[in-house]
Amino acid sequence: MFFLSPPEIREAAIFTAMPNRFRRKGIRSAWADANRGGIETDSFLEGPVVDREGNLFVTDIPFGRIFRIDATGEWELIAEYDGEPNGMKFRSAQELLIADYKNGLMICDIRTGQVQPFLERRHSERFRGLNDLTFDTAGNLYFTDQGQSGLHDPSGRVYRLRPTGQLDLLLANVPSPNGIVLSPDERVLFVAATRGNCVWRAPLMEDGSLSKVGQFFTSNGPSGPDGLAMDEAGRLIVANTGIGLAWVLNKKAEPEVVIRSPAGTSLTNIAFGGPHRKTLYCTESVSGSILRIDLDFPGVPQRWGRD
Repeated sequence: MFFLSPPEIREAAIFTAMPNRFRRKGIRSAWADANRGGIETDSFLEGPVVDREGNLFVTDIPFGRIFRIDATGEWELIAEYDGEPNGMKFRSAQELLIADYKNGLMICDIRTGQVQPFLERRHSERFRGLNDLTFDTAGNLYFTDQGQSGLHDPSGRVYRLRPTGQLDLLLANVPSPNGIVLSPDERVLFVAATRGNCVWRAPLMEDGSLSKVGQFFTSNGPSGPDGLAMDEAGRLIVANTGIGLAWVLNKKAEPEVVIRSPAGTSLTNIAFGGPHRKTLYCTESVSGSILRIDLDFPGVPQRWGRD
């Protein structure tokens, strides 16, 4: 890979790790059998999102759990249910909307821990396996339907769910669509194509359709881009699982900063938080660790489905 100028290399710090009391050691899961080759997996963290009080929420995919982590790094189990929760976003101050691989879109009341279906099917057809999601300021929800797609089967899908309930299929040919985020002006949608080892750039037209979708960034390694975030300077932050890096890319897709994980190579997802939204939280899934690092620009304010 050739860059015009070498990026700054920085290492994240371990903020906290899942306590032993929550680790499911020696317990086999169908998710790990399919996605980790049957390797014993006591947890697999994903879906970081920060609430208005500064608490961090994460999912544990194989065991259907949602945790809240406070500013001191203390963990609390919020919900446990029969699902495989991945990405999350707040729909309101008390509701988390979940991209669940097993069940579709689910919603969790963080006060009670109750998890209920939100959208399980499209035209009576089950989703392939949802992965991540993001809102725009109009309340439209964009989400990825990854399933087991890849270069052998580039049929992963990207949807938009409008506040009216209308569901639009935007893309149906992505090799493993994963993280998803909008540009600050909401005119461009970025989608991580994990098995293609790249990030797609999809301009949104005035009528809501996509045009001239292209490849924005190409990575390397055994897996590829996973979770995405955006800062107010228009820089795209890409969590790259398989190599333990997060790329901070300018508008020309040039890495300005490369963030290294000190706790393993499974850097899956990212979210901005902290007092000025300049702290980037990262899930290192295999070790069950939460990393953090302070960056120069704040993240784009979280868009909510409703207030």
